[in-house]
Amino acid sequence: MRRLSRRNRVIGFASVTLAAALSLSACGGDSKSSSGGGKSAAASGGSKLIVIITPSPDNVFFKAEQQAADAEAKKLGYTTLVLSHDDDPTKQSQEIDTAISRKAAAIILDNAGADVTVTALQKAATAKIPSFLIDREINSTGVAKAQIVANNSQGATLGAQEFAKDMGQSGEYFELTGKETDTNSGVRSKGYHSVLDQFPKMKMVAQQSANWDQTEALQKVQTMLQAHPNVKGIIAGNDTMALGAWSALQAAKKTNVVVTGLDGSPDVAASILKHGIKATVLQPAAKISQMAVDQADKYLKSGSTGQPEKQSVDCVLINADNAAKLHNFSLDS
Repeated sequence: MRRLSRRNRVIGFASVTLAAALSLSACGGDSKSSSGGGKSAAASGGSKLIVIITPSPDNVFFKAEQQAADAEAKKLGYTTLVLSHDDDPTKQSQEIDTAISRKAAAIILDNAGADVTVTALQKAATAKIPSFLIDREINSTGVAKAQIVANNSQGATLGAQEFAKDMGQSGEYFELTGKETDTNSGVRSKGYHSVLDQFPKMKMVAQQSANWDQTEALQKVQTMLQAHPNVKGIIAGNDTMALGAWSALQAAKKTNVVVTGLDGSPDVAASILKHGIKATVLQPAAKISQMAVDQADKYLKSGSTGQPEKQSVDCVLINADNAAKLHNFSLDS
């Protein structure tokens, strides 16, 4: 075999060294932060994927969350994977596993249960994937980097005040509550009663969960109307149930009954403008989703969101005075 000259051996060694360096650079190097654990892999040149997980986008509120988070992430230079858990904890766990296997930079999550979600997020945290929660809190702190929700207590108080005013502070009413596993359901109901229980002439004659679902709300209200035909009002824990209640009232030709929801959905805004449902309360889904992505971006770049973990955003009453200004869960200025 022909021996290389000393000059050629030096050139060959330098080429191999350069190729190895380029190879390491292309692979992103070490996935751990040089600061010792505050930052994720993305902060040191790793993944640019943000995984967005919400309940079903069949509900326009969750669709607005997905769209806002997706648009904000792409604006900041990330790629996205948008998934829906359909309020199924098992499916949610599988989707978080997908985020882990894809080595996501971060997870934006509207969760499927305040308790059952904790373990899945702990698994993501162990994999150095930070999570940022929107709309619904979990019953734990220190697992997610942020939990950003609407101020449900303040929003429910606004809705109850308007509901009591529209009912003339007297008469029988129904309450439709959300999923028992969702902390928002209890917070909203408590907020409603902090106001309504102050009026001795207002009497709640039925209270049932419709699990945030429009069809279930319609069916529950139809049954309640048979037992309480003189009902004067229905207050619902979200707009989807308010729409179901309104459909039941229309079928029963009882459109004089006062209905109030909470969310600020386009469908309820349209109903208000047509003198149907009386009021709702806007929880700014788009704004909250954008905040979560912005904080994820800041965390990935600096190791800190600059904000406390638990954050709340105030709600806004929507009635006939301002419903025309409501578009896609955002109120025009």
